[in-house]
Amino acid sequence: MNEVSARLVATGVVIMSVALLATHAWWILIPLSFGFVARVASGPRFSPLGIFVTKFLVNRLPFEERMVAGPPKRFAQSIGATFSLAALILHFGFAADGAALLVIALLTIAASLEAFAGFCLGCWMFGYLIRWGFVPEPVCVACANPGARSSIR
Repeated sequence: MNEVSARLVATGVVIMSVALLATHAWWILIPLSFGFVARVASGPRFSPLGIFVTKFLVNRLPFEERMVAGPPKRFAQSIGATFSLAALILHFGFAADGAALLVIALLTIAASLEAFAGFCLGCWMFGYLIRWGFVPEPVCVACANPGARSSIR
C-alpha cells in the first residue's frame, strides 16, 4: 500500500470530519461511512475518496511512492469504518448527536495523526495485536515490532 495515498485519503477524512463537526451537516456521515466500508472491502476501487486520490491526485503531486504493509492499514480502515458507522447510527438511529460528534472527533484525531504526522494509530494497535498473539505474526511479519515502521523497501 502506498503511504502517500493513505495520508492523502486521511487528509480527505479530516476535511470531511471537520466539516461535519463545524456545520453539523449530518449527510457527510453517509459518504464518510461508505468510503471507509468500501476501502475495507476492496481497497480504493469503490471508494470515491480512494479513487480521487489514487487515480487523480497522487499522480499530480511530487511525492515519491512509499510502500508500507497493507494489513495494518486495512485494520486502521476497519476502525474508521466502525467509528463512522457508529456515528451514523448514533445520529440517524438514536438522535444522539453529542455522542456522534464525540465519535467523529475521535476519528478526526486519528485521521489527523495519519495525515499530518504520518502516524497510523490503527497500524500501531495492529502491531500490538500481533505482539500479544491476537493476530498471527505471518499476517504481517513486518508489523510484529510495534516500534518499527512497517515499510516495504
